[in-house]
Amino acid sequence: MYPKSFKKLIDHFAALPSVGPKMAERLVLYLFKQNSETLSDFGETIAKLKTNLRHCRRCGHLAEGELCDICKNTHRDQKTICVVEEPLDIFAIEKTKKYAGLYHVLGGTLGIGKTATDNLKIAELEKRVRDEKTEEVILAMNPTTVGDATSLYVAKTLHPLGVKVTKLARGLSTGGDIEYADELTLGSAILNRK
Repeated sequence: MYPKSFKKLIDHFAALPSVGPKMAERLVLYLFKQNSETLSDFGETIAKLKTNLRHCRRCGHLAEGELCDICKNTHRDQKTICVVEEPLDIFAIEKTKKYAGLYHVLGGTLGIGKTATDNLKIAELEKRVRDEKTEEVILAMNPTTVGDATSLYVAKTLHPLGVKVTKLARGLSTGGDIEYADELTLGSAILNRK
């Protein structure tokens, strides 16, 4: 039914999170209608994604160099680290303009059959807390069962270091994702952390 190249693009877009087959069709048709220059720029940007972006060597956020813009900013509170699951959570928290410290991306949560040493950057967090003389660690995991379990595990791991460990206040709904929270609710949760 579809030309091969059209179908292949639909398959690529449909494989993306939250994009179904109908939305993928619309996206491909939209791209087909664009002028060659716009389409070429779009293609080049995608092709260079893995060469232009990397994970910050300090916090794990997205960066175009060795360090992300947040880690390079010496005006931020260097003694507070907000621990998140994924980089998208950082974008959501930054939009609130209520937090001016640093971040640490775990790269996921504990899960069935997974241990913290499998993929999570907990050892790197411990090292940062020790080496950077961190005074407070804010646990900003999604308010889900696995998010809570991960928060508990990280808090227990950091306990021997004597650092103050707080969690976001529960203005966030249980079972939700931080990236989808509105700025007012998320800002309030940061300011009223426990």
